[in-house]
Amino acid sequence: MTISVVTPLWQDQPAGDNVDIALNAERHGFSDLWIGEMATYDAFAFATAVGVKPGNMALNIGPLAVDVRTPMTMAMGVASVAELTGRTTRLAIGSSSKVVVEEWHGRPRLRTAKHLSESASILRGLLDGEKVKFQGELATCNGYHLRTDAPGAHITVAAFGSLAIKAAALHADRMLLNIVSAQSAARLKQQLEDAAKKAGKNVPTVAAWVACAVDPSPEAINQMLRSKVAYLAAPGYSDMFVEAGFGDMVEFAKTRPHPKEILARMPPEMAGVVGMAGDANTIRRRMAEYRAAGVDEICIVPTTADDPAAERTFSAVKAIQDQG
Repeated sequence: MTISVVTPLWQDQPAGDNVDIALNAERHGFSDLWIGEMATYDAFAFATAVGVKPGNMALNIGPLAVDVRTPMTMAMGVASVAELTGRTTRLAIGSSSKVVVEEWHGRPRLRTAKHLSESASILRGLLDGEKVKFQGELATCNGYHLRTDAPGAHITVAAFGSLAIKAAALHADRMLLNIVSAQSAARLKQQLEDAAKKAGKNVPTVAAWVACAVDPSPEAINQMLRSKVAYLAAPGYSDMFVEAGFGDMVEFAKTRPHPKEILARMPPEMAGVVGMAGDANTIRRRMAEYRAAGVDEICIVPTTADDPAAERTFSAVKAIQDQG
């Protein structure tokens, strides 16, 4: 199993901490770094800033919202990072939330699975250096090709709902899951296998972003819980929390209280249900559960509230990986 690192972009920590996390991941010898995009750094700028430092980690940029960025801008960005840094650079696409797409960017968020499929079709050609002519309902590219070296088409699709999983089965090399329990990961992997079989496609590998804290303090647990507040009442995710025994929290979240009220009620044990929190043996056991669920790549999202640059977590996880 591959173990990679995600720059976490915690909203309660300075954005610059992510540079330290990335460099520390390199020092610990992790093979891959994931660079998402939320409310701080532009993903391509951050990837370049990290990538020009000494090291060999592959850079996985995204998932970037197809409702916000066009296939051309994403392909150009990935190719730019690859050429400027000399590193293996891959792209992940997703759909993001209505808040990010419609309120922050002022763009419509419509038929996201269709948009993912069309964007992936265009990107497949662009990233291979082809001149693309594609007229879709939601994504279009007519005659553009990269003017830099093509990084090669390796596309990750972030998915959770059935239609997005179908898009991943049809178009992705890898499917990305986020905020999932091991039980949910197993179901989603099965849906991916079924969709790929029906389409006559090879099954993409599965990666999962999993929040992780080794020997966490209450502050680290709180950091993990805060990242799950918005998901408690979300379709699909709420079922996952109910299954895990937190139905009361889901019902409370559906009354739309202030997020601070939700966070105040969340029990600490929720952090370890959709994530990994505890001593090294607990982390080892939880990683085995995700592996048994069919996850090929565990992407560690480290807490940093009491662990600068994720040193404690990286040291423990790397030791677990080295022990096999």
